Amino acid sequence: MARQYAMISADSHLEIAPERWTGRVPEKWRDRAPRLVKLPSGGDGVVVENRPLYVLGLAITGRPYQEHQLYGLQYEGNFGAGSPEHRLEEQDRDGVDAEVLFTSAGNGGFWRGIKNDEAYAAVVHAYNEFLADEYCAPDRERLLAMGIIPNTSIDVSVAELGYCARAGLKGVALNGFPSGKSFPTPEDDRFWAASLELNMPLTVHVSFVQQDGPVFRYVRVPTEEVAFGADPVANLTRFGGGIARNAIQLVMAGVFDRFPTLRVYWAETQIGWLPHFLPQTDDNYERMRYWAEREFDLKYLPRQVSSYLRDNCVWGFLKDSFGVRARYEIGVGSVMWGSDFPHSAGDWPHSRELISEMFAGVPDGERSQMIAGNAVEFFHLDQAAPAGNGAAAGRAASQVS
Repeated sequence: MARQYAMISADSHLEIAPERWTGRVPEKWRDRAPRLVKLPSGGDGVVVENRPLYVLGLAITGRPYQEHQLYGLQYEGNFGAGSPEHRLEEQDRDGVDAEVLFTSAGNGGFWRGIKNDEAYAAVVHAYNEFLADEYCAPDRERLLAMGIIPNTSIDVSVAELGYCARAGLKGVALNGFPSGKSFPTPEDDRFWAASLELNMPLTVHVSFVQQDGPVFRYVRVPTEEVAFGADPVANLTRFGGGIARNAIQLVMAGVFDRFPTLRVYWAETQIGWLPHFLPQTDDNYERMRYWAEREFDLKYLPRQVSSYLRDNCVWGFLKDSFGVRARYEIGVGSVMWGSDFPHSAGDWPHSRELISEMFAGVPDGERSQMIAGNAVEFFHLDQAAPAGNGAAAGRAASQVS
């Protein structure tokens, strides 16, 4: 049944104690799954091989800033860590109609401490099963959990993407390039093509996990000593930092030329930096494109770099009043708000007050588009027609870019 969405958090998190889902891991690999430990502070932590301890601290909000803690918190009884039914009550308390849910410990490479590829993929699949079969089941139109893609190989990535689509998840989150390399490869095209065929939204929480290795596979590299800063793709990101790098890698690899309808959502990047970065990266590209083609055989792009970042990328923001004011420089249809609940960067249960303050003076249609309509469109949600101004009206508003 269609739902009327007026306010969607396109960036929220699941803080789930491991024992709630690790029983789904095949017994062969269960001893390598994440496990809960009790710390001397009385708080909870999670351990995985080859990774520092994950401590439940600033991952929990709902308290005044002066009461935020770095340790001593527990999953049981805390905000955002309970049952899905309780999560729906927390959404109601905040005035949120749905949340796009990223797995805190699963995204960001924490579970990738499991070095055995088969064991790691089994752990991820078990968690995706938990999301699809159990956590999202009470209301699949409000609990929009992102499945995790274990980027150990292109075959595994494509298979897990297919499972998530068949299981009814609303999208998947990437931790890296689907082939598992530190740079985009031709093999990745199988994954991009499959995502479009399955109509499966692709998301990244901030950026890919940093890997050792080159940022790009160039056809040719200079044999002579070259100047500092001569890596073309790295050069293009120098005013956007790590946030922009992965998107630029996709642009320069021609992914969006081969798949022009492909869009990727980069959550929790903030957006105020984009009005500065977009013209800067275009200028950088014009200055370097001649030597990049001559020395690296990097073919000239048919469009400006910034046009790909506007048309093929969607950017997530939390509290970013400047970014909202500069929305025309980015594109009203290219941004989505998120509450970050239950993390300490959010303002739960006062998101309505935050939205009122941050969007003061913004036309109703644009506001609706940025806080609901864009998410409805990107995640293919079934939106009911509103009685008056609402998210559907915002979605229908003309984009300004």
